[in-house]
Amino acid sequence: MTGNTTHADNDLREVKQLGLWASIASLSYVFWLVGGMELIERFAYYGIKSSAALYAQAPTSAGGLGITMGDFGIILMIWALLQTFVPVFTGGISDRVGYKETIFASTILKIAGYLVMATFPSFYGFLAGAILLATGTGIFKPGIQGTLVLATKKENASMAWGIFYQTVNIGGFLGPLMAVHLRQLAWENVFYACAAIISLNFIMLLAYKEPGKTERLERQAKVKSGEVVQTALWKDAFNELKKPIVFWYMLVFSGFWFLFNALFDVLPVHISEWVDTSIIVRDLFGPEGTQNGFAQFWLGLDNSGTKVMPEGMLNLNAGMIMTSCFLIAALTAKFRIMHAMLAGAVASIVAFFIIGSSNFAWAMVFAIALFSLGEMMISPKKNEFMGNIAPEGKKAMYLGFVMLPQGIGWGLEGYWGPKLYEMYASKEMFARQMFAEQGASAEMVAAIPHGEAFTRLVEFTGIDAITLTEQLYLSHDIGFAWYLIAAIGSLSALGIMLYGSWYQRLQQR
Repeated sequence: MTGNTTHADNDLREVKQLGLWASIASLSYVFWLVGGMELIERFAYYGIKSSAALYAQAPTSAGGLGITMGDFGIILMIWALLQTFVPVFTGGISDRVGYKETIFASTILKIAGYLVMATFPSFYGFLAGAILLATGTGIFKPGIQGTLVLATKKENASMAWGIFYQTVNIGGFLGPLMAVHLRQLAWENVFYACAAIISLNFIMLLAYKEPGKTERLERQAKVKSGEVVQTALWKDAFNELKKPIVFWYMLVFSGFWFLFNALFDVLPVHISEWVDTSIIVRDLFGPEGTQNGFAQFWLGLDNSGTKVMPEGMLNLNAGMIMTSCFLIAALTAKFRIMHAMLAGAVASIVAFFIIGSSNFAWAMVFAIALFSLGEMMISPKKNEFMGNIAPEGKKAMYLGFVMLPQGIGWGLEGYWGPKLYEMYASKEMFARQMFAEQGASAEMVAAIPHGEAFTRLVEFTGIDAITLTEQLYLSHDIGFAWYLIAAIGSLSALGIMLYGSWYQRLQQR
């Protein structure tokens, strides 16, 4: 990791942060407005994202796509690459055209994506919807985050990003809960609801006032007059990406985002297939479960109140961030950015080893909680770091760069995460294998619609579902896929540690 990076380009020095209440008091109305817009966007987005794998796996007889995890991985890879690479080379458009304009355009694209998913329930229909949604999300992010950078100062940046991350996770918390209950009625209800929710951002835009607009217009006037020569956007972005401080950041953090996204893309299916979440409900409410509507909604229970749905389990992540991210932000503000991010990566890696080692429901709860702690230590910091090193006039561009390691990591995980799960942990595949071992013909097994193999196996063997699940779990190395993902994250953690040492030396120059 070598190269010349000077303070003339980027001020790499970390600034002493204001205290908790002083930071909160210093935040402007624009900060809270864009936080609200991101909350709405995340509400709709995670309504889909939290259930996407379950929708793909669900048989067509239950309103799902009825496709394999491998096929879902193809959709996910394209979704990931578009959503994360679009802002890398178009993030600077927000700096030039205006944040309000790009947020408006992105909202239209996202609405179209949700409606296409609802209207065309097929592999290609969902893929087309995902492409629209990914493109809209990719355009949306730089405008929102660029506004946030301009609406804050270096003295309150750490707390601002922490509070922002906590605020938007209210949307990330509510979206999956909405999906849990609407999808039990009909899958298309989820997509229509998300289209309605994201449209609320049109109302928020009426109150939005772009910070730094005067400076942007003055800069554009100078470009028009020829006083300032403006490099082509893709060339400008490429030149910034070549800087060692940016290039090595992209490389070392890609492995972490492989691990990060596997939790959201694959774990819901893992919980659905292997984890008996009724244990949690019995421990909390007794053997009969609960018919309390309040508890059923907020805990993400099924309509009978006897088990936690996969989205409800994973929603502990957003719940923790929503309620405590500002406390973690206050704590990590006392530490160097890279030290905080390394600690977060390590906590997340340990969580994956726990997921691979047990299918006990409460162990899964602990793993999700530990992962969430790690996420709170690393995710807000990545934006703070990029915002700090970005040159003037390129804030949104650099916030777009934040998405590049996510794009590399999520793009690879999008394909390989579901593929690894299908190879080493899929109950559907194991059920089909057991059918063959029980003497069923290849034609009979092939004729079973995808997503229905385990249900048919229960009927075929006469063994109850819980006992049969445990038999399949014990006879296969389910955890191997999770250990492989954790190993990739561990290599990334080593890279983060080396990058942090190098970055610290740069600050001391």
